[in-house]
Amino acid sequence: MPVRAGPIGRLGRWCATHGRIVAVIWIVGVIGLGALAPRVEHALSGAGWWDSRSESVDARELIGPNFGGNDSYALWAVVHSDSATLDDPEFRGVVADVQRALADEPEVAAVIPPRPGVTISEDRRTAVVLGGAGADPTEMVAVATDLKGELQGAGTDAVSVELTGASGMWSDFNEANREAMLRSEIISWPVTLAILLVAFGALVAAGLPLLLTIISLVASAGSLVLLSQTFDISIWAMNFALMFALALGIDYALFIIFRYRKSLFGERRSRLDAITETMDTAGKAVLFSGITVLISLTAVMLVPSPAFRSMALGIMLSVVFILLATLTLLPAVLHTLGHRVNKGALPWARLEDQRSSRFEGWAQRIWRRPIPLGAAALVVLLLLAAPVFGLRTGMPSIAVVPSGDTSRVGYEQVAAAFGPGAPGAIQLVGPTREMGLAADAAGDDANIVAVTPPQAGGDDLALVQAIPATDPSDSEIGPTVDRLRAAMPDGVLVGGAAVENVDLESSLGRVTPAVIGIVLVLGFLLLLVAFQAPVAAAIGVVTNLLAVGAAFGVARLIFQEGWLSGLLGFESQGFLNAWGPVFFFAMVFAISMDYTVFLLSSMKEHWDRTGDAREAMVAGMSYTGPVVLAAAAVMVAVFFTFALSGPIPPKEMGIVLGTAVLLDALLVRLLLVPVALRLVGAAAWWQPTWITRVLPEVRFGH
Repeated sequence: MPVRAGPIGRLGRWCATHGRIVAVIWIVGVIGLGALAPRVEHALSGAGWWDSRSESVDARELIGPNFGGNDSYALWAVVHSDSATLDDPEFRGVVADVQRALADEPEVAAVIPPRPGVTISEDRRTAVVLGGAGADPTEMVAVATDLKGELQGAGTDAVSVELTGASGMWSDFNEANREAMLRSEIISWPVTLAILLVAFGALVAAGLPLLLTIISLVASAGSLVLLSQTFDISIWAMNFALMFALALGIDYALFIIFRYRKSLFGERRSRLDAITETMDTAGKAVLFSGITVLISLTAVMLVPSPAFRSMALGIMLSVVFILLATLTLLPAVLHTLGHRVNKGALPWARLEDQRSSRFEGWAQRIWRRPIPLGAAALVVLLLLAAPVFGLRTGMPSIAVVPSGDTSRVGYEQVAAAFGPGAPGAIQLVGPTREMGLAADAAGDDANIVAVTPPQAGGDDLALVQAIPATDPSDSEIGPTVDRLRAAMPDGVLVGGAAVENVDLESSLGRVTPAVIGIVLVLGFLLLLVAFQAPVAAAIGVVTNLLAVGAAFGVARLIFQEGWLSGLLGFESQGFLNAWGPVFFFAMVFAISMDYTVFLLSSMKEHWDRTGDAREAMVAGMSYTGPVVLAAAAVMVAVFFTFALSGPIPPKEMGIVLGTAVLLDALLVRLLLVPVALRLVGAAAWWQPTWITRVLPEVRFGH
């Protein structure tokens, strides 16, 4: 008799019996989107790191068209020599060549030659030629990428040319980041395959998750190219989509394939019934897990930054394609393979019984001695989380760009020649009649060392440049901006690249509590809908916070205090990048909930079947523990490879996410959650009467 099934089981059954139709749809879709995928790097944006609603962005939009593009994304071509000066013909010739190269670029609005007292150093060994931004920041980053080689080539043995400024910095950073991502992927794929081979014990089963991931990645890349025709999509969207597609695609396929083999080999069901039962149990858990991830990332959309929103969008797209492939294509492939899913089996693999005797023994030990084991895990997590209370954040400094890159060399030359605050000049723009007062007010500030005379522009506006005494990433820049804004006459706006960073950091500080609150509440509600057990849902959410806190505690020690900086190959900025708390929290919580859903769904399946709290916990652990451990091993391998190469932000991401997954799997999902369920017993699965009236019935068993 066929297995009775709910909607997800029926979908899996239909896909299994209509495999050719499913395959054709996916082949057509992947070929169509895959044709666009190679264009993804050129179609996506290299900028977007600002608060769209901030005063600094308003200032940039005023300065650009009225002052020859001399805004925060203007190009800074730094001409420097240790032996020659601007009075020497060779130096002047290089300056002239730089000006011609900038003038020949269609997206450069105006070329501003070096000016005494402003962009010519006192010793005349450093001069800055400005190329005004004649396009939006995304285009200017692309222009910087195209021009920096030509500009460097204009130099001589005695006179160098380096392209810096925000456009140059993001160009160099994006290139370094892309190379790091590619290196990490090259390392992570074979490691992932090896882990999957050990986990599944069969070559065909191990290869399926990777196939699923590649298909989803191609579809995601093509979709991002389409979206970029309408929206500004950050190149980081593709980077994160790539990483998440690999991690979640393998997670979901692991859970489905393990469950399918249990039905097919362990329970001796037919191929079709095995697919139906698998999708109605594991498939349902995957769906809830995917929805949890999407909800967590949706909360990031509260950050009013194009880069943030497009990164979240990129990950969400990859999750959607992973879900679609897992719920439609994978059942069709598994049904076609049937018993051949175990082809290429390793000699030592036990493929018939998916219940792990080791994890069953571990669960029995937890049931006998919950308090000592739980207390040990809790102490470790709390000790690791303790440093989080001293965590400092800031926007990225020039240290995120590899030393030797043109933007960093140029930045350091400007700082050495004009003072540490010169690369982060604050721009004041407003009505001409007010700018004398604005210049005086800026000059009175204790952290401003130089103020340029008002420069007349279009639309009866004038521009003043105020040079801080401190580096643009120094913590004093924020208070300086606040003081300047308080002192400015009506109608005068305060902007500049450093100020855009300050405004984005302030915006992140405002929305982070709301994002965390929304993620926690919606995560709890989703678990409540899935399991209809408030206590189990609360255990899932509260234990997630322990792993997140411990991961950020470790991040503080490494990136703020500089522990392991030599081993990991980076220069500490003295803080965690400001986007970390909000963005990494959403990602870590989503991944933690992934494991929570897998573990609790298996336990709920056995609770519904037996009504025995001990059997639910022990059986759930014995069947799902190996999956959680294998999935965590893959994720840790993927994330930690990002920590070994590239600029600081990918390292932060790799360390925070990798540490969180490692701690979550070993100390939370496979220890604290079972301990909590042991201590509350049957109360974990208590269903208030109102839940059965309000919520639809969701069952993970038959």
